[in-house]
Amino acid sequence: MSVDVQLLNREIEKEGMLLEQIRSEIGKVIVGQASLVDRLLVGLLCNNHVLIEGVPGLAKTLTVTTLAKTIQASFQRIQFTPDLLPGDLIGTLIYNPKSGDFTTRKGPIFANIILADEINRAPAKVQSALLEAMQERQVTIGNTTFPLGDPFMVLATQNPVEQEGTYPLPEAQVDRFMFKLKVTYPTKDEERTILSRMASPANQPEAQPVIKPSDLMRLRDKTASIYMDEKIEQYIVDLVSATRDPDQYGLKIGHLIQYGASPRASIYLAMAARGCAMLAGRGFVTPQDVKTIGMDVLRHRVIITYEAEAEEKTAEDVVQQIMDTVEVP
Repeated sequence: MSVDVQLLNREIEKEGMLLEQIRSEIGKVIVGQASLVDRLLVGLLCNNHVLIEGVPGLAKTLTVTTLAKTIQASFQRIQFTPDLLPGDLIGTLIYNPKSGDFTTRKGPIFANIILADEINRAPAKVQSALLEAMQERQVTIGNTTFPLGDPFMVLATQNPVEQEGTYPLPEAQVDRFMFKLKVTYPTKDEERTILSRMASPANQPEAQPVIKPSDLMRLRDKTASIYMDEKIEQYIVDLVSATRDPDQYGLKIGHLIQYGASPRASIYLAMAARGCAMLAGRGFVTPQDVKTIGMDVLRHRVIITYEAEAEEKTAEDVVQQIMDTVEVP
């Protein structure tokens, strides 16, 4: 099937103006964190979930809340705590003694954008309930299954697992997140701007709605139509394959990898690369799009061995070595 890339480019450039408006609104509140904002927008364009990790105080929650305000969609913030129950998340059945019937009370999960704040503070039963919602986009209350709305996106924040009072997320759940993002400290100049902007509560700016759900659906359709050459597809497959069989690519790191990335990584990497092209206003994917977004897609899908930990190697070190070695088309 032939693709008119020039026509696609013109269409993508036109739609990209909406994304610039979202960036501009978020920039009124959030200082710096351009990479975080771009990844959240890619997750939104790809209709997928994002996990954000960083120490307290780095504006993780504020960034997600601000993004939600730029979209005219329902939003719920759920503060995860050790005593949270699955019913507090998805809802429960309420008994009516007068009628003798049970009525369904839906929980906060029934919203378009969910901020799961400090997700790793909740116990396993709550994580399991969230897992069905994330993967199947539906929840079961009693004997009835309820579909969730569209769009439905979980933006979860977590503190590093060595913080006291946290539960490591199950691997199956972590794999459902398209990205795992690492938030770092701002630069000195950015922190000075943050200080002047946020130290006066009366003057704090607030983001305004920019797009409607119908606009978001159109942007998603355009993102999915972005052209990807067969060589780029093969490059993505090679990157993911190298996490499972590094020897095939001349990488002597097999002893560092316990489990490589699943085919879900290939799917998400292709989708995310299209999202990057969309943000750049291009109708086609380049190898640099794949390299730009690759770490965020793969860092939580490569499980390292105890030997790697003994050598003080991280999953990011392994992924970076793979990305530096696999031949770029």
